[in-house]
Amino acid sequence: MKALVLFSGGLDSSVCLGLAVKTYGAGEVLALSVSYGQKHDKELEAAGKVAAHYGVERVTLDLGEIFRGSSCTLLSGAEAAIPHEDYAAQLEKTNGAPVSTYVPYRNGLFLSAAASVALSRGCEVLYYGAHADDAAGSAYPDTSRAFHQAISQAIGIGSGGALRVEAPFIDASKAQVVKTGLALGVPFELTWSCYEGGEKACGVCGTCRDRKRAFEENGVADPIPYER
Repeated sequence: MKALVLFSGGLDSSVCLGLAVKTYGAGEVLALSVSYGQKHDKELEAAGKVAAHYGVERVTLDLGEIFRGSSCTLLSGAEAAIPHEDYAAQLEKTNGAPVSTYVPYRNGLFLSAAASVALSRGCEVLYYGAHADDAAGSAYPDTSRAFHQAISQAIGIGSGGALRVEAPFIDASKAQVVKTGLALGVPFELTWSCYEGGEKACGVCGTCRDRKRAFEENGVADPIPYER
């Protein structure tokens, strides 16, 4: 194996998977999906479909116990509802603190676990799909460039230089991620981004709003159906 992709089945990680496959070939790419106690399995189901489309090996970790007791609205034990507004509106209510759908230090945990899997499987590079829109306003601080630089350095040192971390969209907008995916022929119709777990994407949670806008900015229709 050459590359491991931290792979949720969402839009951003699916484009990362497409990039890795183009660069290394499907036989040299491992997709790692993580169950973390989320309210639904739609993303994980999508991850299986996208991985099968590319013909890559996929493994799954269950780290849900770590987040037990968290108030994050994405988690199955949360009492509060997932906000149905854009991130700018959510940040106005948090006074700049992370939004309620921020899973505590998720990328730090996932990347550390992924590094161990990658090294065990002989991978040289670890991809993840952080992009600039998610980091804006500290909505998701573990998607920022500063975080990426720190975790990359830590994993590089901790692996004895054997593993490097790549976040190809760390300075890109969601629209630029979609543009790259369109050029690569990523099967966006198989992906799932919505925080809700309905038959169709809700269209009104923060990530649905960002996704719809990203496709609009590219002048193409999002191939998945929405409730509204």
